[in-house]
Amino acid sequence: MSHTRSLAAGSALALTLLVGCGAEVDSDSAADAAEKTTVKRCGEPVSYKVPQRAVAYEGGSADKLFSLGLTEHVHGYVMPPANPPVSESPWASEYAKVKMLSDDLLNKEVVVEAKSDFVVAGWNSGFSDQRGITPKTLDKLGIQSFMHTESCFNYPGYPEKVTPFKALYSDLERLGKIFRVEEKADRVVGDLKKRVAAVEKKAPKDGERVPVFLYDSGTDQPFTAGSQVPPNDIIKSAGGRNIFDGLDERWTQVNWEAVTKAEPEVVIIFDYGDQPAKKKIEFLKKSPHTKELPAVKKNNFFVLDYNEGISGPRNIDGLEKFGKYLRELKG
Repeated sequence: MSHTRSLAAGSALALTLLVGCGAEVDSDSAADAAEKTTVKRCGEPVSYKVPQRAVAYEGGSADKLFSLGLTEHVHGYVMPPANPPVSESPWASEYAKVKMLSDDLLNKEVVVEAKSDFVVAGWNSGFSDQRGITPKTLDKLGIQSFMHTESCFNYPGYPEKVTPFKALYSDLERLGKIFRVEEKADRVVGDLKKRVAAVEKKAPKDGERVPVFLYDSGTDQPFTAGSQVPPNDIIKSAGGRNIFDGLDERWTQVNWEAVTKAEPEVVIIFDYGDQPAKKKIEFLKKSPHTKELPAVKKNNFFVLDYNEGISGPRNIDGLEKFGKYLRELKG
């Protein structure tokens, strides 16, 4: 971790000790080095100590930690209103063992007040220049941080771009290294990969891929999934084709004309917060932009839970459900 102030102070102290007793410096340095491990935070190599008071933002972050058996290292979580209740999580019992710190967006105050030593969130979905909480901000406070690789696509200075499922595996492996539970991480990732392969094996061949539109929100212009977020891989691995997979974006705004032109056979409704799936389906059935779409006329709607669509182990739950849906889809 690049703690500029603490490194400067540490260098000065090391220099003082070096003059007086070199042997002690070597011993201390070796011990300090042994305590830390270097792991990438997006494209930036960072040195981490094992966190003891982690704060997770949103379900994807907390699920990643809980899936690795790290509950005792988690102090609490921040869960904004868009998230479904944590009682619906496969790790509901683990959520119950830690603190609910806030039901608002992530901010520096809640992290400092919690005396956190580690924060897990996404870039521009948790961490934010506008709200004054970034990895660099926390570095200066001596608080470690980790970002979802899926969100590193446009992280300033240290971007990293991989497909969303690979980003999920990478996060679990990196968190495993940070918390020194590499073997557990390998098992968890291995299991997820097997589940993905099982769905892909049953998927239709490329020539038969069903065009799919993910509808997040928006009436004047729709908000949807580009190629850099988990639903793109969910659609692809299940045997469909995201009609906006050519957009090198994460969650992004498009226009209705592009949706109409693509003639989607299936619409995925992204379900969260104060915009229930039922209301979104009602809108699509009434809107002149969408009521004549093949998917809408055939009532081909699939509801994807929020935590199955943001980066986290529940992506694979969403994949399995959508794969089954596509296989059972009638013409």
